[in-house]
Amino acid sequence: MAKDRKQTASYGDEGFSVFLRQAFARHMGHTKKDWEKPTIGICNTQSEVNRCHTHFGPIVEAVKRGVLMEGGIPLEFPTISLGESFTSPTTMMFRNLAAMDTEEMISAQPLDGVVLIGGCDKMTPAQLMGAASADIPSIMITGGGMDNGEYEGKTLGACSDCRFFWQEYRSGSVSEEELDNINQALAPSAGHCMVMGSASTMAVVSEALGMMLPGGAATLATDNRKLAEAQEAGKQIVNLVEKDIVPSDIMTEKAFDNAIRMIMAVGGSTNAVIHLTAIAGRLGIKLPLSRFDTLGQDTPFIANLRPAGEYQMKEFSHAGGARAVMKEIETYLHTDVLTVTGQSLKENLADVTVSPNYRHVIRPLADPLHEGDGIAVLTGNIAPNGAVIKPKAASAALLKHEGRAVVFESTADMEQKVNDPDLDVEADDILVLKNTGPRGAPGMPEAGMLPIPKKLLEQGVRDMVRISDCRMSGTAFGTIVLHVSPESAVGGPFALVETGDTIRMDVQARELELLVDETELARRREHFAPPENGAERGYKKLFQEHVLQADQGCDFDFLMPPSLRLADKTKDGRIIQEEKTRGG
Repeated sequence: MAKDRKQTASYGDEGFSVFLRQAFARHMGHTKKDWEKPTIGICNTQSEVNRCHTHFGPIVEAVKRGVLMEGGIPLEFPTISLGESFTSPTTMMFRNLAAMDTEEMISAQPLDGVVLIGGCDKMTPAQLMGAASADIPSIMITGGGMDNGEYEGKTLGACSDCRFFWQEYRSGSVSEEELDNINQALAPSAGHCMVMGSASTMAVVSEALGMMLPGGAATLATDNRKLAEAQEAGKQIVNLVEKDIVPSDIMTEKAFDNAIRMIMAVGGSTNAVIHLTAIAGRLGIKLPLSRFDTLGQDTPFIANLRPAGEYQMKEFSHAGGARAVMKEIETYLHTDVLTVTGQSLKENLADVTVSPNYRHVIRPLADPLHEGDGIAVLTGNIAPNGAVIKPKAASAALLKHEGRAVVFESTADMEQKVNDPDLDVEADDILVLKNTGPRGAPGMPEAGMLPIPKKLLEQGVRDMVRISDCRMSGTAFGTIVLHVSPESAVGGPFALVETGDTIRMDVQARELELLVDETELARRREHFAPPENGAERGYKKLFQEHVLQADQGCDFDFLMPPSLRLADKTKDGRIIQEEKTRGG
């Protein structure tokens, strides 16, 4: 049964508020009777400064058609739009702001339901976070991935090949002229990155959570099926309003387990760990890192997609996309969960088959690319709350490694030293980047794919163990440990690592240890001082004072339900986590 959610502006007289709204609504041609129909907000994040969202106009119009066809009234409204390569210092700094914008505009406006249109990395999780908190009938669509790029007969994928060819350019094996030719072919069409990076992963997550229509995650921006999906989403949101199905009915603990399984099955981005934790947190569902590790160990990796595989979203779409993967791993999923179709996942998958012609893209369950371990969680004395690594994007020979730490205190320190021919570094060393976490950077940038020192690139080295408290793009690759928690800037033990220390990493054993005795660590702890980068005003100040650690999803503490609110405090250079009371 539909609920009336058309709250009014406060003038101290409810009748006057309705009268005034109707007067102003007539400008758009709406009659009084129109407001008795389901009013559907269309959260449009189109932006010319976010190139991945420039094509949203026709998608919005298709959603409107669908809403009208089903007897609803569509009302388009804008919110913040974040584009990865156009936002300084990093879009992660503003994900929570976008989520707040989404939540407040859904809640403040006279809407019965909302269609969320995202795409680029942080927009999809931000919109799902906002919708989870607002908790009115909602449906998610994304703008779709780009078509494949091509250069000299080689298929290119943004931005895995952005990183690959930039590294080759730094090594001297690719000329500046060739690099420019490659640059022109890397992002050839509208849409988000066409590999299984963060944007594609979060689209798959949306479908796995049940918040997106079946098949939507893999449809390219250039495919006419994207407009058909948008129109159907417009129709379906009206049905969700009539049935009063809200995000908290769909995004349950079982649904989050399904989403984790799908991240592993498609070789998804490590960024999804943070985003999924934040979305769940908005609903009062705790997703510890151990849950990702437990489910990941036995979930087969079957989607042969870059950067951990061979193919891209175009081929994935032809092979059946996320729903084909879900069908293949159906026995691993909770299929009794509700979805935005109004049906269960089991019902959605009933008629799905995986074409034998695309088994090179979506492998059979009996013949996966890998048996499990899509993302592994490491713990130890420098990451007591955990760190993550993507083993299948790493070098197998480095997954168990002991080496000398070469420490960079910040990204600026790294940029100054990494190309210095006199840098004291060898191929077996472990590169360490500190003060790049949620508060330290601030914003936890995608700097985790530390560049190989130029002197080693010239010697042919293409991978090393790299450890940081920041993130890396889902399009990146290498033996890279990320999200070290607690971060160094708040006094986590990662802050105590110094150049010359020995670090031992064993991915199979899930261990990450600094081989320095406790007496020496205690001495260093006494001299710990946080970086002097605190903001004096504005959003940055709000961010630094309230952002949670990576293992908690990097949301703001005050946006979490009281039961999950944690405060990060330091004492004698050590981090202490204490439960916060309401208003605490």
